[in-house]
Amino acid sequence: MIDFDEYELVPGETRATIKIQRSEFIGVAFPSPTQGDFDAALARISREHFDATHHCWAWRRVEDGELRAHSSDAGEPSGTAGRPILQAIESAALLDTGVIVVRYYGGVKLGTGGLARAYRDAAREVLENAPRARKILYDRIVVEVPFSAMSAVYRLVAPPDVTLASETFGEPNVFVLDVRRSRVDRLLAQLEEKRISAKRCS
Repeated sequence: MIDFDEYELVPGETRATIKIQRSEFIGVAFPSPTQGDFDAALARISREHFDATHHCWAWRRVEDGELRAHSSDAGEPSGTAGRPILQAIESAALLDTGVIVVRYYGGVKLGTGGLARAYRDAAREVLENAPRARKILYDRIVVEVPFSAMSAVYRLVAPPDVTLASETFGEPNVFVLDVRRSRVDRLLAQLEEKRISAKRCS
C-alpha cells in the first residue's frame, strides 16, 4: 500500500515537439487515472498520427491503493522508448499521468543510446511545460452528532484536510466527512474524546 496521501498530476493535455537528426518526436502528456482513460487517449492519438513510425508510451498512477506503472517500446528496440518515457514521469514525481511520444522517422538511425535520449528528452520537455494539479487522498468518516455537539464537529472541518461532504438532520444528525488519510486517526481520537460516535466507511 502507498504511504502518502497527496501527489501531483497533469490536469489536461499538453504537447511538445523536439527534432533530432531529422526525426520528429511529439510528446503528449495527459491525465491517466484509469486504464480506460489511458487506452482512450492512446487510441485517439494513434488515429491522429496514423502515419507516424511509432507511438511509444508510459503511464504511472495510483490504483487500488497501490503505485503502478507500465510502458511500451511499441516496436522500437527493447528498452529504448517506454522505459525512458517512464523515467521522465518518475523524475517529474507525477502520478495519474500518461505520456505518449509519437515518432516520425527522418531517415537517420540514432542508435539505441540516441533513441533512449530522444524519447526521454521528448517526455521531459512535455512534462516540464505541463501544468500541474494536486490530488489529496481522503477516507470517508460518518459521524452521528447530537445537537449539543454540532458546533464542536463543525470546528473540526478544516479544508482541504477535513471537508464536510454532507449533513442530514434528524434523530440522529449524521455528518459525512472526507478526511485526509494522514489525519484520520487524529480526527477519530478527537471525536472519541468528545464522546461523539464516528466510523470509517469501508
